[in-house]
Amino acid sequence: MKIAIVGAGISGLTTAFYLKQQRPDWELTVFDAGPGPGGTMRTVDVDGFRFEAGGNGFLTNKPDSLKLVEDCGANTLLLPSSDLARKRFIFNGDLHPLPESPGAFLKSGLLSFSQKLRVAGELFVRPRRGGGEETLQQFGYRRVGKGLTDVFLDAMTAGIYGTTPAKVSVNAAFPLVVNLEREYGGLFKGMIAKRKKGAGPGGILMSFKGGVGTLIEHLRGIIEADWQLGQPVGEISRDGASWRVESPDVSRSFDQVVVSAQAHASAGMFRRSDPELSRLMQAIEYTPIAVVGLGYRNLKHPLDGFGLLTTTAARLPVLGVLWDSSIFPDRAPAGCKSVRIMIGGQRNPELAGQDAEGLQRTALEGLRMTMGLTQDPDVVFTHRWDKGIPHYVVGHLDRVDAIFARARQHAGLHLVCNAYRGIAMNDCVRNGRELAEQMAGVR
Repeated sequence: MKIAIVGAGISGLTTAFYLKQQRPDWELTVFDAGPGPGGTMRTVDVDGFRFEAGGNGFLTNKPDSLKLVEDCGANTLLLPSSDLARKRFIFNGDLHPLPESPGAFLKSGLLSFSQKLRVAGELFVRPRRGGGEETLQQFGYRRVGKGLTDVFLDAMTAGIYGTTPAKVSVNAAFPLVVNLEREYGGLFKGMIAKRKKGAGPGGILMSFKGGVGTLIEHLRGIIEADWQLGQPVGEISRDGASWRVESPDVSRSFDQVVVSAQAHASAGMFRRSDPELSRLMQAIEYTPIAVVGLGYRNLKHPLDGFGLLTTTAARLPVLGVLWDSSIFPDRAPAGCKSVRIMIGGQRNPELAGQDAEGLQRTALEGLRMTMGLTQDPDVVFTHRWDKGIPHYVVGHLDRVDAIFARARQHAGLHLVCNAYRGIAMNDCVRNGRELAEQMAGVR
């Protein structure tokens, strides 16, 4: 069996790894437009400072990434976040610690007394009847009130999706939250019930020694495949009972094809062979985002925590600041410190498109406004993602169902990437593993 994996991000790599684990005799060819695998999971070293171009790890509240690490023999590469990672902040005109307990929430200055009462009143809000998607803002206003939605949920959504509660589908982006209401009648009731079962939220943020790129390099080294890197696939089409994959230097037929590229890139591959599938894929929105990493050899600020997220109401040019060297000390040389600033998103998409000099100016302005930090950095890293994060708008679930229904009309065609059903590493790994098991006939 000859299989093409088109797209070598974590979804494609996971699929490839588990396919070879289940069917070692199958021949894999892995295509990717970039010079190396990993997609947005990329670690860059700048004068001894390690900066992540995308996400910085995964949470252990789901088992999927930990299972992949164990299955691929990468346990010794794991790096848990420091205790400081539990200390987080929200900037909403001023910098406030994110409450870690009910008592701290009651004392927090992030909400007024009446807003806190409204949150407590969630216990008495009747569950929504009927189906249909809601935005996170609609869901939040209905269940916990405007105050908590516009501060806590707004900042959280900026940190995860780079968007705002008014623009994201709660059903697509936060299905577990919706299920709490559906199954238990409310958020607090659901969390209490899950805590009694020992299944509450939480988890430890994990990464890898040397950055997430270490895992990518490990997978590249153990997956037996014909690696066609720097080979953007231009077209995928039927070739009798097979599939033909065309890239600048390669034109081959395969028994099955796994398309794990971003949705907009995948759309171009099917423009001629299936215009309707291409149209549906092209309709998936993406959020532009830029990352600026700054390294300091003698920074006075203690960076005592995980970092901060901002709210829309604060009207700042940055979405948040991660205090990288406090989360994972190996991100900076001994005695040095580093931060990463997130810019753009759905709040200010135009800011994400600036050149490197403009991004650095915006990042420094964000540090000054949120942390009072005016010191010039010794090292700078910038990376723009014009289509950085899939944007799960209202209607996303129906669109994804239509995409997969269309793909099922083509025997031997499989789709998996973060554009469809979950953007986190755990989601991508789970979807890739389940697809591999399905293809190998073990599910």
